[in-house]
Amino acid sequence: MTAPIVRTHSGIWVVRDDLHPGGTKARFIGKVFDGVREAVYASPPEGGAQTALAHVARALGKKATIFVAQRAKPHARTLEAARFGAKVVPVSPGYLTVVQSRARQYCRDTGASLIPFGADIPGGIEAIATAALATGLEPEEVWCAAGSGVLARGLALAWPKARRHVVQIGRELAPKDVAGARIHVYPRAFGQVALIGAPFPADPHYDAKAWELCVAMSGPGRILFWNVAPLPRG
Repeated sequence: MTAPIVRTHSGIWVVRDDLHPGGTKARFIGKVFDGVREAVYASPPEGGAQTALAHVARALGKKATIFVAQRAKPHARTLEAARFGAKVVPVSPGYLTVVQSRARQYCRDTGASLIPFGADIPGGIEAIATAALATGLEPEEVWCAAGSGVLARGLALAWPKARRHVVQIGRELAPKDVAGARIHVYPRAFGQVALIGAPFPADPHYDAKAWELCVAMSGPGRILFWNVAPLPRG
């Protein structure tokens, strides 16, 4: 396990997993290929898991297939996944429920392995906790963006005594999804970009939104923010 790189921005420790190839999910998503040749993911166009899967599949010599909403101009993350060798299957109409249904049917037809939403797979939470502890830091307050809640649960496992905050991006979260962290709802939809950027490469659909609220609302003491993924290269 490669320890995350940490930098200080605005007096806050920032875990720079934008510097880890494929981002945080690439730390554990390779587990889906155990005994499997092809893994399939149903992704929102802006989702970071599609690029993490493509990076890891290429490194392992495996096959990644991404089902995603059809767009006149594919999102930069989808284009990057394709450049790394992933098979991209555009779906119309592009509602996520339809995309997921098509992905499930593909797996039934081919025997490929379907990755659950957010790459919520066995061992993922433990891998995140291991990476967090490898920083050697003991934050008093922890912030991150949350889609499926996998990252938040991993950080709770690493730092159970910290004040933990998540910024909801996309679907509505329940406390159990984020291991009891305080949930803040960002006022703009997943498909819309953050109102304010970050002083480091942060996905405007995801991490930048959490950074905005972290800077505005974090308390005193040792604060840590987890930046999940590199910016896409479209």
